[in-house]
Amino acid sequence: MRRAAGIVLWLAAVAAALAVFLLLPHLVSDFHTRDLASAGAFFIAIVGLNLLTGYTGQISLGHGALMAIGGYTTAALVVHEHWRDVWTIPLAGLAAGIVGFVVGIPALRLSGLYLALATFAFAVAMPSLLKKFSGLTGGTQGLRFLESAPFQVTGLKGTVTVFGHTTTQNHFLYYLTWGIGLLGFAVAWLIVRGRFGRAFRAIRDSEAAAASSGVNLAAYKTLAFAISGVYAGVAGSLVAIQSEIVNPLSFTVLLSILIVVGAVVGGLGSLPGLVLGALFIQYLPSIAAHVSTRQGVPEFVYGAAIIVVIILLPGGAGGLLRRLAAPLTSRLYTRP
Repeated sequence: MRRAAGIVLWLAAVAAALAVFLLLPHLVSDFHTRDLASAGAFFIAIVGLNLLTGYTGQISLGHGALMAIGGYTTAALVVHEHWRDVWTIPLAGLAAGIVGFVVGIPALRLSGLYLALATFAFAVAMPSLLKKFSGLTGGTQGLRFLESAPFQVTGLKGTVTVFGHTTTQNHFLYYLTWGIGLLGFAVAWLIVRGRFGRAFRAIRDSEAAAASSGVNLAAYKTLAFAISGVYAGVAGSLVAIQSEIVNPLSFTVLLSILIVVGAVVGGLGSLPGLVLGALFIQYLPSIAAHVSTRQGVPEFVYGAAIIVVIILLPGGAGGLLRRLAAPLTSRLYTRP
């Protein structure tokens, strides 16, 4: 009986989350709807990084570069091949997943700080690589979607018609981004609770013990990088669709650091808190800028806020949610 009550409770929580997802754009301004769409792209990238770092223990500071692969894949297909933007999202994820697999090969011999530095170097090098192949990437100027006229790109008009229903551009972007984000979240939830998830956690806890238990370290490490790359590529594609332009400054090393911050604030090794991690990195810079316009003050406030959150919530938002839910779940599942 109590187990059934617990299931009903979780279903109610899911229903409430879906209701918030559907109604939120109608409760806030169009400007904030666009910000929420941007947060959705961050959320997707953070979920992917959490699978790699939180569950597999492989530290990556290069996810901004993988997002660049996805973003430029979408931009190149739209501008050069005149594809519709939404159709490019799966290919953007696939391209970044392949690159993630390749990047994951050195992870077979690197770990900890050395792996972090290797992926950081990848992120640092990406803007220069994008400038080098200017024929494909547009070089320093990048690629502008609107220059692909006379072709009109779905989602970049003032209003968008989807299945006969007309909505605003920002509402379209919000539902597109968070719809994909919720789907990605569900897939990640299934992964961490299945065979792959058990293998990932075994590698994170002890590679030697995992290997002795029959876990193929090489296969699962590179697989984790590939899956995480798919998420980053999809996120990068959505960033490109939302901004209508990509250039090397769109995917700097700072983006990689922001994704890591979002994963830490959301809770490494946890999924539910990652929404809060995405909102944190989306809105904290704006909040810090409103504190004071004096030079250096917003940056100080931003950094101090990150430090305070990490100190007060060492397990991130996910850890806080688990602690808050623990008394209720214990009453539901503990037999008298």
